[in-house]
Amino acid sequence: MLRDQGYVADVGLGTALFLALRLGRPLLLEGEAGVGKTEVAKTLAAGLRRPLIRLQCYEGLDLASAAYEWNYAKQMIHIRAAEGGGASDADRGSAPANLARDVFSEDFLIRRPLLSALDPADGVAPVLLIDELDRTDEPFEAYLLEVLSDFQITIPELGTVTAAEPPRVVITSNRTREIHDALKRRCIYHWIDYPTAARELEILGSRVPDAPEQLSVQVVAFVQKVRELELFKRPGVAETLDWTRALMALDRHTLDRETAHRTLGVLLKYQDDLARMADGGVEEVMAVG
Repeated sequence: MLRDQGYVADVGLGTALFLALRLGRPLLLEGEAGVGKTEVAKTLAAGLRRPLIRLQCYEGLDLASAAYEWNYAKQMIHIRAAEGGGASDADRGSAPANLARDVFSEDFLIRRPLLSALDPADGVAPVLLIDELDRTDEPFEAYLLEVLSDFQITIPELGTVTAAEPPRVVITSNRTREIHDALKRRCIYHWIDYPTAARELEILGSRVPDAPEQLSVQVVAFVQKVRELELFKRPGVAETLDWTRALMALDRHTLDRETAHRTLGVLLKYQDDLARMADGGVEEVMAVG
Protein backbone atom coordinates (compact mmCIF):
# COMPACT_ATOMS: atom_id res chain seq x y z
CA MET A 1 0.00 0.00 0.00
CA LEU A 2 2.80 2.40 0.88
CA ARG A 3 4.59 1.74 -2.39
CA ASP A 4 1.37 2.20 -4.35
CA GLN A 5 1.22 5.71 -2.88
CA GLY A 6 4.85 6.43 -3.74
CA TYR A 7 6.29 5.91 -0.24
CA VAL A 8 9.39 3.70 -0.19
CA ALA A 9 9.51 1.95 3.18
CA ASP A 10 11.68 -0.79 4.59
CA VAL A 11 10.30 -4.03 5.98
CA GLY A 12 10.55 -2.80 9.57
CA LEU A 13 8.31 0.21 8.99
CA GLY A 14 5.89 -1.83 6.91
CA THR A 15 5.60 -4.41 9.69
CA ALA A 16 5.12 -1.79 12.41
CA LEU A 17 2.37 -0.08 10.41
CA PHE A 18 0.64 -3.38 9.67
CA LEU A 19 0.63 -4.31 13.37
CA ALA A 20 -0.64 -0.87 14.41
CA LEU A 21 -3.58 -1.23 12.03
CA ARG A 22 -4.29 -4.86 12.86
CA LEU A 23 -4.09 -4.36 16.65
CA GLY A 24 -5.78 -0.96 16.70
CA ARG A 25 -2.81 0.72 18.39
CA PRO A 26 -1.26 4.14 17.73
CA LEU A 27 1.97 4.09 15.73
CA LEU A 28 4.76 6.13 17.33
CA LEU A 29 7.46 7.15 14.88
CA GLU A 30 10.69 8.72 16.08
CA GLY A 31 13.66 9.89 14.09
CA GLU A 32 15.52 12.93 12.84
CA ALA A 33 13.59 15.72 11.13
CA GLY A 34 13.03 15.17 7.43
CA VAL A 35 13.23 11.37 7.30
CA GLY A 36 9.57 10.87 6.31
CA LYS A 37 7.67 10.42 9.58
CA THR A 38 4.86 12.84 8.79
CA GLU A 39 4.63 11.49 5.26
CA VAL A 40 3.71 8.06 6.66
CA ALA A 41 0.43 9.45 8.01
CA LYS A 42 -0.34 11.28 4.77
CA THR A 43 0.39 8.15 2.76
CA LEU A 44 -1.70 6.01 5.10
CA ALA A 45 -4.69 8.34 4.75
CA ALA A 46 -4.39 8.28 0.97
CA GLY A 47 -3.96 4.50 0.89
CA LEU A 48 -6.94 3.84 3.15
CA ARG A 49 -8.98 6.58 1.43
CA ARG A 50 -9.71 8.24 4.73
CA PRO A 51 -9.52 11.89 5.77
CA LEU A 52 -6.34 13.10 7.45
CA ILE A 53 -6.70 15.20 10.60
CA ARG A 54 -3.47 16.77 11.76
CA LEU A 55 -2.71 18.08 15.23
CA GLN A 56 0.51 20.09 14.99
CA CYS A 57 2.08 20.15 18.43
CA TYR A 58 3.94 23.09 19.95
CA GLU A 59 5.01 24.35 23.36
CA GLY A 60 1.98 25.55 25.30
CA LEU A 61 -0.57 23.48 23.35
CA ASP A 62 -3.69 23.19 25.49
CA LEU A 63 -7.08 21.54 25.53
CA ALA A 64 -8.80 24.45 23.77
CA SER A 65 -6.47 24.21 20.78
CA ALA A 66 -6.22 20.42 20.67
CA ALA A 67 -9.67 19.08 21.56
CA TYR A 68 -12.48 21.65 21.79
CA GLU A 69 -13.51 25.05 23.04
CA TRP A 70 -16.70 27.05 23.31
CA ASN A 71 -17.48 29.86 20.90
CA TYR A 72 -17.72 32.59 23.52
CA ALA A 73 -18.49 35.37 21.05
CA LYS A 74 -21.41 33.43 19.59
CA GLN A 75 -22.62 32.55 23.09
CA MET A 76 -22.64 36.22 24.12
CA ILE A 77 -24.61 37.22 21.04
CA HIS A 78 -27.15 34.50 21.80
CA ILE A 79 -27.43 35.61 25.43
CA ARG A 80 -27.91 39.27 24.45
CA ALA A 81 -30.56 38.29 21.93
CA ALA A 82 -32.37 36.18 24.53
CA GLU A 83 -32.27 38.99 27.08
CA GLY A 84 -33.70 41.44 24.57
CA GLY A 85 -36.45 39.14 23.37
CA GLY A 86 -39.91 39.05 24.82
CA ALA A 87 -40.78 36.33 27.32
CA SER A 88 -43.93 35.61 29.31
CA ASP A 89 -43.96 35.69 33.10
CA ALA A 90 -44.33 31.92 33.16
CA ASP A 91 -41.21 31.45 31.06
CA ARG A 92 -39.02 33.89 32.94
CA GLY A 93 -38.44 31.56 35.89
CA SER A 94 -36.99 28.81 33.72
CA ALA A 95 -35.21 31.16 31.32
CA PRO A 96 -31.74 31.02 32.97
CA ALA A 97 -31.68 27.21 32.97
CA ASN A 98 -32.92 27.02 29.39
CA LEU A 99 -30.43 29.64 28.28
CA ALA A 100 -27.56 27.75 29.95
CA ARG A 101 -28.56 24.59 28.10
CA ASP A 102 -28.82 26.49 24.84
CA VAL A 103 -25.40 28.14 24.92
CA PHE A 104 -23.67 24.91 25.92
CA SER A 105 -25.05 22.90 23.04
CA GLU A 106 -23.38 21.53 19.90
CA ASP A 107 -24.23 24.73 18.03
CA PHE A 108 -21.69 26.65 20.12
CA LEU A 109 -18.95 24.00 20.23
CA ILE A 110 -15.75 24.51 18.23
CA ARG A 111 -14.27 21.15 17.33
CA ARG A 112 -10.51 20.92 17.33
CA PRO A 113 -8.48 18.02 15.84
CA LEU A 114 -8.84 15.49 18.69
CA LEU A 115 -12.61 15.83 19.00
CA SER A 116 -13.02 15.90 15.21
CA ALA A 117 -11.06 12.66 14.96
CA LEU A 118 -13.13 10.87 17.61
CA ASP A 119 -16.48 12.17 16.37
CA PRO A 120 -16.10 12.96 12.65
CA ALA A 121 -18.91 14.87 11.01
CA ASP A 122 -19.17 12.40 8.10
CA GLY A 123 -18.94 9.33 10.33
CA VAL A 124 -15.76 8.07 8.64
CA ALA A 125 -12.94 7.33 11.09
CA PRO A 126 -9.96 9.40 9.91
CA VAL A 127 -6.22 9.04 10.20
CA LEU A 128 -5.17 11.23 13.12
CA LEU A 129 -1.66 12.63 12.87
CA ILE A 130 -0.25 13.98 16.14
CA ASP A 131 2.85 15.66 14.76
CA GLU A 132 5.98 16.45 16.78
CA LEU A 133 4.59 15.42 20.17
CA ASP A 134 7.97 16.10 21.77
CA ARG A 135 7.34 19.84 21.36
CA THR A 136 4.41 19.82 23.82
CA ASP A 137 4.49 20.04 27.60
CA GLU A 138 4.18 16.96 29.77
CA PRO A 139 0.69 17.87 31.13
CA PHE A 140 -0.69 17.75 27.59
CA GLU A 141 1.01 14.42 27.01
CA ALA A 142 -0.76 13.12 30.13
CA TYR A 143 -4.10 14.33 28.77
CA LEU A 144 -3.39 12.69 25.43
CA LEU A 145 -2.66 9.43 27.22
CA GLU A 146 -6.21 9.46 28.60
CA VAL A 147 -7.69 10.23 25.20
CA LEU A 148 -5.81 7.43 23.43
CA SER A 149 -6.51 4.89 26.16
CA ASP A 150 -10.29 4.86 25.66
CA PHE A 151 -10.66 7.01 22.55
CA GLN A 152 -13.00 9.34 24.31
CA ILE A 153 -13.18 12.94 25.47
CA THR A 154 -15.29 14.19 28.35
CA ILE A 155 -16.94 17.59 27.87
CA PRO A 156 -18.39 18.60 31.27
CA GLU A 157 -21.30 20.52 29.76
CA LEU A 158 -22.26 17.80 27.27
CA GLY A 159 -20.95 14.48 28.58
CA THR A 160 -18.50 11.94 27.21
CA VAL A 161 -17.88 11.65 23.49
CA THR A 162 -16.64 8.17 22.54
CA ALA A 163 -15.43 7.19 19.09
CA ALA A 164 -17.82 4.79 17.34
CA GLU A 165 -14.78 3.64 15.36
CA PRO A 166 -11.35 4.68 16.67
CA PRO A 167 -9.21 6.69 14.28
CA ARG A 168 -5.94 5.34 12.96
CA VAL A 169 -3.35 7.26 14.96
CA VAL A 170 0.19 8.17 13.92
CA ILE A 171 2.35 10.06 16.43
CA THR A 172 5.68 11.56 15.42
CA SER A 173 8.56 12.82 17.52
CA ASN A 174 11.92 14.37 16.64
CA ARG A 175 13.11 13.29 20.09
CA THR A 176 13.98 16.76 21.38
CA ARG A 177 12.77 15.24 24.66
CA GLU A 178 11.79 11.75 25.71
CA ILE A 179 8.15 10.71 25.37
CA HIS A 180 6.80 9.26 28.62
CA ASP A 181 6.95 5.48 28.96
CA ALA A 182 3.21 5.26 29.74
CA LEU A 183 2.38 6.64 26.30
CA LYS A 184 4.99 4.52 24.56
CA ARG A 185 3.50 1.37 26.10
CA ARG A 186 0.22 2.04 24.32
CA CYS A 187 1.89 2.42 20.93
CA ILE A 188 3.65 0.35 18.33
CA TYR A 189 7.10 1.97 18.19
CA HIS A 190 9.39 2.39 15.21
CA TRP A 191 12.54 4.43 14.67
CA ILE A 192 12.98 5.86 11.15
CA ASP A 193 16.63 6.40 10.36
CA TYR A 194 18.29 8.08 7.41
CA PRO A 195 17.96 5.75 4.41
CA THR A 196 20.77 3.85 2.79
CA ALA A 197 22.04 5.19 -0.52
CA ALA A 198 20.14 2.53 -2.46
CA ARG A 199 16.85 3.26 -0.72
CA GLU A 200 17.31 7.02 -0.96
CA LEU A 201 17.89 6.65 -4.69
CA GLU A 202 14.70 4.62 -4.90
CA ILE A 203 12.83 7.30 -2.93
CA LEU A 204 14.18 9.97 -5.25
CA GLY A 205 13.07 7.98 -8.28
CA SER A 206 9.59 7.62 -6.81
CA ARG A 207 9.10 11.23 -5.75
CA VAL A 208 11.01 13.02 -8.52
CA PRO A 209 10.65 10.61 -11.44
CA ASP A 210 11.70 13.22 -14.02
CA ALA A 211 15.15 13.71 -12.48
CA PRO A 212 18.04 12.70 -14.77
CA GLU A 213 19.56 9.42 -13.65
CA GLN A 214 23.11 10.75 -13.38
CA LEU A 215 21.97 13.77 -11.39
CA SER A 216 20.01 11.54 -8.99
CA VAL A 217 23.01 9.30 -8.39
CA GLN A 218 25.29 12.30 -7.78
CA VAL A 219 22.82 14.03 -5.45
CA VAL A 220 22.33 10.92 -3.32
CA ALA A 221 26.07 10.28 -3.12
CA PHE A 222 26.68 13.90 -2.13
CA VAL A 223 23.97 13.92 0.56
CA GLN A 224 25.11 10.60 1.99
CA LYS A 225 28.65 12.00 2.40
CA VAL A 226 27.37 15.27 3.88
CA ARG A 227 25.57 13.31 6.61
CA GLU A 228 28.92 11.89 7.70
CA LEU A 229 30.28 15.38 8.45
CA GLU A 230 30.10 17.15 11.80
CA LEU A 231 27.12 19.39 11.13
CA PHE A 232 24.55 21.05 13.37
CA LYS A 233 21.69 19.62 11.31
CA ARG A 234 22.20 16.88 8.78
CA PRO A 235 19.95 17.04 5.72
CA GLY A 236 16.97 14.71 5.63
CA VAL A 237 15.24 13.02 2.73
CA ALA A 238 12.99 16.05 2.34
CA GLU A 239 16.06 18.19 1.64
CA THR A 240 17.36 15.64 -0.86
CA LEU A 241 14.10 15.90 -2.80
CA ASP A 242 14.03 19.69 -2.59
CA TRP A 243 17.65 19.99 -3.73
CA THR A 244 17.05 17.73 -6.70
CA ARG A 245 14.04 19.79 -7.77
CA ALA A 246 16.09 22.99 -7.36
CA LEU A 247 18.88 21.61 -9.56
CA MET A 248 16.33 20.59 -12.17
CA ALA A 249 14.84 24.10 -12.04
CA LEU A 250 18.32 25.35 -12.95
CA ASP A 251 18.33 22.89 -15.85
CA ARG A 252 21.21 20.87 -14.43
CA HIS A 253 21.65 17.29 -15.61
CA THR A 254 24.80 16.70 -13.58
CA LEU A 255 26.11 18.12 -10.32
CA ASP A 256 29.14 20.42 -10.48
CA ARG A 257 31.00 22.23 -7.70
CA GLU A 258 29.85 25.73 -8.65
CA THR A 259 26.18 24.77 -8.69
CA ALA A 260 26.57 22.86 -5.43
CA HIS A 261 28.01 25.98 -3.74
CA ARG A 262 25.26 28.21 -5.10
CA THR A 263 22.38 25.95 -4.04
CA LEU A 264 23.52 24.71 -0.62
CA GLY A 265 20.85 26.82 1.05
CA VAL A 266 18.29 24.34 -0.23
CA LEU A 267 20.12 21.44 1.40
CA LEU A 268 21.39 23.00 4.64
CA LYS A 269 19.46 25.36 6.92
CA TYR A 270 22.03 26.68 9.39
CA GLN A 271 24.71 29.30 8.76
CA ASP A 272 27.42 27.34 10.58
CA ASP A 273 26.75 24.32 8.36
CA LEU A 274 26.80 26.48 5.23
CA ALA A 275 30.10 28.03 6.33
CA ARG A 276 31.54 24.58 6.99
CA MET A 277 30.62 23.46 3.48
CA ALA A 278 31.76 26.72 1.86
CA ASP A 279 35.18 26.34 3.49
CA GLY A 280 36.27 23.34 1.45
CA GLY A 281 33.40 21.08 2.44
CA VAL A 282 31.92 20.81 -1.05
CA GLU A 283 35.29 19.96 -2.54
CA GLU A 284 35.92 17.41 0.19
CA VAL A 285 32.61 15.66 -0.38
CA MET A 286 32.78 15.68 -4.16
CA ALA A 287 36.39 14.51 -4.16
CA VAL A 288 35.39 11.52 -2.05
CA GLY A 289 32.29 10.92 -4.15
